Amino acid sequence: MKITFLGATRAVTGSNYLVEAAGKKFLVDCGLHQGSFEEELMNDKPFDYDVNDIDFVLLTHAHIDHSGRIPKLYKDGYRNPIYATKATVDLCSIMLPDSGHIQETENDYKNKRRMRAGQKPVLEPLYTAKDAIDCMEVFVPEKYDELIDIAPGIVIRFNDAGHMLGSSIIEIWVTEDGKEQKITFTGDLGNNDIPLLSSPTMIDDTDYLVMESTYGNRLHNRNDEKSTLFLDIISETIRRGGTVVIPSFAVGRTQEILYELNQIKDQHQDDEEFQKEYELLMKTPVYVDSPLAVSATQIFKQNLELFKPEIQEFIERGDNPLEFPGLQFTQSVDDSKALNESTEPCIIISASGMCDVGRIKHHLKHNIWNPTSTILFVGYQAPGTLGRRIVDGAKTVKIFGEEFTVAAEIKYIEGFSGHADQSGLMNFIGSFRTKKPKHIFLVHGEPDPQDVLQGKITEEFPEIDVQVPVYGQEFELNNPDEELKTEQIYINPIKKDLDRLDLISKMISLESELKDMRKSIEEDVRISSSNDEEMNRLNKKVNDLRAQIIEIMNKEVDIDNEDKEEAEAEIEDGKKHKRKKK
Repeated sequence: MKITFLGATRAVTGSNYLVEAAGKKFLVDCGLHQGSFEEELMNDKPFDYDVNDIDFVLLTHAHIDHSGRIPKLYKDGYRNPIYATKATVDLCSIMLPDSGHIQETENDYKNKRRMRAGQKPVLEPLYTAKDAIDCMEVFVPEKYDELIDIAPGIVIRFNDAGHMLGSSIIEIWVTEDGKEQKITFTGDLGNNDIPLLSSPTMIDDTDYLVMESTYGNRLHNRNDEKSTLFLDIISETIRRGGTVVIPSFAVGRTQEILYELNQIKDQHQDDEEFQKEYELLMKTPVYVDSPLAVSATQIFKQNLELFKPEIQEFIERGDNPLEFPGLQFTQSVDDSKALNESTEPCIIISASGMCDVGRIKHHLKHNIWNPTSTILFVGYQAPGTLGRRIVDGAKTVKIFGEEFTVAAEIKYIEGFSGHADQSGLMNFIGSFRTKKPKHIFLVHGEPDPQDVLQGKITEEFPEIDVQVPVYGQEFELNNPDEELKTEQIYINPIKKDLDRLDLISKMISLESELKDMRKSIEEDVRISSSNDEEMNRLNKKVNDLRAQIIEIMNKEVDIDNEDKEEAEAEIEDGKKHKRKKK
């Protein structure tokens, strides 16, 4: 058995793992890369494998960073089965077409920009909404906790991962040459205290474990703490006449927030001050402004049997945790615009959760400059996203090309995350009752959390070998008791672009410096405070920046010449090869 890591390596998005076992090749997840320009550049690159060689796909859950390149896989010719839980299939039926629509919209924007610059519109979307709808024909819904004979020598089982509706930990038993080995993929592991969902299933045994590590270096707020903090933030904002804008992932976080708003009344019943705040909350309109979140909420209602037993009891008593007075769903663009025209204090829950696309950008545009409003983050923000820049303390941000001062209060409640924290991850490893894994592969995490978690696991479980794979690294899994054999099979596809990406980074830095200098000079002119010494200093700085710009331009020419030389060399090699054949 072999496994090659082709995504979510030293990064949180783009999960994609190629497994070769028992004469078959299959994928576990096929996710979209999200966040930084470098990450998103990966989406446009061809798959490292021939899609026609893939016998089947196992999908851990519906989130786009795990499922979002499946329509591209289909577009490239893949027609074999994709196995997932029924709820995951239901959610993919709305999430993948929505992703396709976003791909088309962004592609149209890029082409219009090219046309305005006098260039031909040659770009095409990664895939369309129709591609996403069409790919659903190869999805195969499965149930939790059932052993499934996928192929001769390969048996799998989906277990509840507690991360989102339908999310799964996948156990895979492989029999080769009369010997059985087991590899387990956690997908994304949930918190033990996610309001609606059950805790992650504990697995008895495994030889190899591929485990997420998103929050491998930190602990979350516990459930009672986040509820109180949540109410305090909302109450303070409403009292000062502001709007609470919650960038939320349409599937998972939105439904959990609705549950939290509905259930918060049952806490601190003897606390008079708390009850006053709750009454204020209940008088405040709550808007879910995301068509995808509306559709996802309906799917949640259709899969209530997957909720915790106590939630099912609520429902049987006629108390739906996703409905309460004051809750309104907006579908149309006009309804969405009307929210920003109103001066009434309210709560707006809108996608996307990382603020890079969707209606949330309009709500940020109308609120991020307003000191009475609050932007409340409740989920992970990938590096390079607008959400991450805001959480990290950016003073100004660009939204739709316009620059805004960040004057709104910025809050982040990590306890709402759907990912297990360090304690949850360590408990999961410790819960293997019959046999702990001999080898653990840490994926789906940034370098710092992964390094911290690797050290923590090694300290507490010294008998376990812990690997942090890099892109394209292949491991032979022939005997869990032996040291792993590894080889670098593929090179990161954007490696050739790194020089240009470095230039882009330098240009962004220069752009920021020039903007700061311009503001400084404008302020000096306005208050007539400049002097000769200061002007000489600024002149020198401008000349230094000019020299750096010239250096960057020369570097770009050098890169173009290198590319040209490489292309000419490849052409010459081809000619020599033809002459030899003759």
